[in-house]
Amino acid sequence: MKKLLLLAMVLFTASLLYSQTNVQAEKKPAIYNPDADAAKDIRLAVESASKSGKHVFLQIGGNWCPWCLRFHKMIEDDHQLDSLVKANYEVVLVNFSRENENRKILADLGFPQRFGFPVFVILDGEGNRLHTQDSALLEDGGKGYDRAKVVSMFTMWSADAIRKTAEKYNLN
Repeated sequence: MKKLLLLAMVLFTASLLYSQTNVQAEKKPAIYNPDADAAKDIRLAVESASKSGKHVFLQIGGNWCPWCLRFHKMIEDDHQLDSLVKANYEVVLVNFSRENENRKILADLGFPQRFGFPVFVILDGEGNRLHTQDSALLEDGGKGYDRAKVVSMFTMWSADAIRKTAEKYNLN
């Protein structure tokens, strides 16, 4: 009887651990690909941005980072925000994890990881770095991201906004 009870407890515990692992896996979608060739992805995004008159938005982080996943989900779930991003940017998710730290790319970008993760970098259609954004400055009291701040970042760094400013000051 004791052996049967012990076996039942072991099976029950194993079942709980298995279900918790599956629930955790469901809550953390894999949006970053550690095997991706980030240099190639960025180069292709720059080429596309150059042709379409957009900028490139790099979201640098990893699947281990809850704030990275939270930001991605916010953009994905907010149709207006998603449309704003797609209309103005070519987006590249650059992985930073044990599997692939993308050290060379981050060095070429001026070590944006000094701000923590996620960190955002905006490139123009020539591949020049225009802006590095500390994502903590876009947060809403530790609960999530402030939508107005996020919209402002995407709007102010769009190719159209920069073009209009250059025209205003006759800098073309």
